[in-house]
Amino acid sequence: QVRLVESGGGLVQAGGSLRLSCAASGVNMKIQPMAWYRQAPAKERELVAAITSGGSANYTDSVKGRFTISKDWRLSTVALQMNSLKSEDTARYFCNTKRQGRDYWGQGTQVTVSS
Repeated sequence: QVRLVESGGGLVQAGGSLRLSCAASGVNMKIQPMAWYRQAPAKERELVAAITSGGSANYTDSVKGRFTISKDWRLSTVALQMNSLKSEDTARYFCNTKRQGRDYWGQGTQVTVSS
């Protein structure tokens, strides 16, 4: 059974940093991709960053150079380091993985950036 639990969100001033963490159980990070999505009020959920089973990362353009995704397969965790935060980064952030064509989601963690 896949279970994803996010933590690390909070309120931060523009220009500040936060580190999100996702604890994953029932996931084999050696073969499953991991990703972070976000959803702001009245907006669709969007992909922020993803990391393949081999460790290759990709990012949406708006966060390139500011966010870094990483994973520790031994601890079964995925992190999203967010620097130089902007008000437009305010959203609920969700951890995601895919297995056998199905998406799995955590409950999300709220990030609020004050300007």
